[in-house]
Amino acid sequence: MNETVSSGPIPEQLVAELVLLLDLEPRGGDRFIGRHRKGGSGRLFGGQVIAQALGAARRTVPDDRHTHSLHAYFLRGGSADLDVEFRVKRDFDGRSFSNRRVVASQQGQPILNLIVSFQAPQEGVEHQLPQMPNVPMPEELRSDAVIRKELAEQVSGPMREVLLRPRPIDFRSVEPRDWLDPQKRPPVAHVWFRTVAELPDNPSIHRAVLAYASDYNLLSTSLQPHGLSYHKGEVKAASLDHAIWYHDSFRADEWLLYVTESPWTGLSRGFNRGQIFAQDGRLVASVAQEGMIRPSRSHVINMRG
Repeated sequence: MNETVSSGPIPEQLVAELVLLLDLEPRGGDRFIGRHRKGGSGRLFGGQVIAQALGAARRTVPDDRHTHSLHAYFLRGGSADLDVEFRVKRDFDGRSFSNRRVVASQQGQPILNLIVSFQAPQEGVEHQLPQMPNVPMPEELRSDAVIRKELAEQVSGPMREVLLRPRPIDFRSVEPRDWLDPQKRPPVAHVWFRTVAELPDNPSIHRAVLAYASDYNLLSTSLQPHGLSYHKGEVKAASLDHAIWYHDSFRADEWLLYVTESPWTGLSRGFNRGQIFAQDGRLVASVAQEGMIRPSRSHVINMRG
């Protein structure tokens, strides 16, 4: 099954806009400016600022060194209406590894701190403990965009606009979510994703796109056992930190399986882990994130009343 949403920008345009968004304007002295999304409004998407910060660090290391891990802390909510300034500190350059610190700011206020490590390719012993789960292939699943379009017919206003917003990445959930009326279920999810059109043959772009996409479908896994919905205003949530380990080569314009789980939630925080597999079963990246999760005041009153 290969469903797509026909209205809106063509896939190639969406992906070209994403690549441009993740590109940066050099301003000298290891300082860069990240563009804001065309037509963006409200809160800045965390995956965007992580991917742009990674791109800023990437521009200060030799081409033969590839990203192998990053660790980010979200400090303040950013605005999707404003560009982001990135300042890079060159902390270390060794024979095999390079380390960079990046501070992302808007209007003089830091919104994210990022540490990135780069490694020159090396041979070594290999093993892979987790096996890719046996789930339906993406061709057998409906696109989340198609499901969102069907749900949008039931609502109006800003919620409808969010559901209908064209995205450069095609997500196909093995366990489709009902964004309007989620039911309680275990905190585990499986979703295939890839860009809706081909990306340039540049590994750094594919790593940046994976960083961008890794912020989707992760924190929401913490909500599954509780049946809460962002779209209904039942919960306030925000990412606190985000980490990625890149294990193997991949293309972000080919299907990747994102397996997410939330082993713990409490104290107004939700902890989530993710594993990303290539379609041939290779584990290509691991992700971890903790986020703030607070039931909205109105939802708490409804529960009590």
